[in-house]
Amino acid sequence: GTGTGTRTGVDLNRAGVEELVRVPGIGPALAARIVAYRDSVGGFGSVDELVRVRGIGPATLERIRPHLRIQP
Repeated sequence: GTGTGTRTGVDLNRAGVEELVRVPGIGPALAARIVAYRDSVGGFGSVDELVRVRGIGPATLERIRPHLRIQP
């Protein structure tokens, strides 16, 4: 949709590759690795766990963090 509600950001545990690639700094290959990692561990407990995905370091995490969230 085009809503600009208070719940902004892509839900790391629900987003598919198509949603993840819309985040600035995440390309198709990285999005696929995020999804593969998520599937292998059964979901993210926090956005910080992204540093365990190959290709995401602290700098990249800080750049993409504002665009991501974990839905309780």
